[in-house]
Amino acid sequence: MESAPRVMVVEDDPTVRTVVGDYLRASGLDVSLYSDGLSAQRALAQELPDAIVVDRMLPGLSGDEITRDVRARSDLPVLMLTALGAVDDRIDGLEHGADDYLAKPFAMRELQLRVQALLRRRSAADPVAVFTAGDFRVDPAHRRVWISGRELALTTREYELFLYLARHPDRPLTRDEILRDVWQWSAGDAATVTVHVRRLREKIEPDPRFPAFLRTEWGRGYRFAPRGDATPDNDGGEGPNAQDERDPDVGEQALAPMESGDTSGPDHPAPRRPPHWNDTGGASWTR
Repeated sequence: MESAPRVMVVEDDPTVRTVVGDYLRASGLDVSLYSDGLSAQRALAQELPDAIVVDRMLPGLSGDEITRDVRARSDLPVLMLTALGAVDDRIDGLEHGADDYLAKPFAMRELQLRVQALLRRRSAADPVAVFTAGDFRVDPAHRRVWISGRELALTTREYELFLYLARHPDRPLTRDEILRDVWQWSAGDAATVTVHVRRLREKIEPDPRFPAFLRTEWGRGYRFAPRGDATPDNDGGEGPNAQDERDPDVGEQALAPMESGDTSGPDHPAPRRPPHWNDTGGASWTR
């Protein structure tokens, strides 16, 4: 009989830790529980699970540090729980390597569905043969990508985003489309896409300040140019990060400054309230 997927839960609140563990076990998962970052790190040094659910604010060793440690040696999916609901805080968690985040309070059913979605995408074997997309070579069966013969070290989510772009070359894609098709969310914070686009650019672009492969199409979305495109983005921007000064999906009238004072854009999105996950699906928790 096939063994159940193994999920590590790292949460210092004993009530939340117990309820999350019981709920995930009831859904058929093999769950191990840890109350602090150091004990979780020791367990990870022995054996990696299939997915990790980690609270960002942990005593001793933070969720950010655990995620960085995991990401340095594995692409296993990480779902970060956070009581910090501001868009800047969620972006920071994603930039530390998390594949997904869930702000407290949250519904147990929502947590279960997100964990199962991460596990499903990780285990799915794509039967499509190796294919090329301009300067890139993609092996879907083994989830590997090369550029000009050099293999890229992509996380699970970065690979899924790249594969989606490679299968839709030279076509502008809005952040909502990407969120729906890659994350499989019908609604959510577009900042999630923004962060992963920036991280992907850092790995595939010769100079991420002047993207040649992953372009911003002002008013239309992001466009993947497999062979590179040296012309400025069509919003007329030139120079470092000029392509990221505006939201690629909306007109200028919809833009608003962030609380930090930064101009909103694909890499500086205007704050958006996340959908309320705690109205259905069982108990919800906060700190």
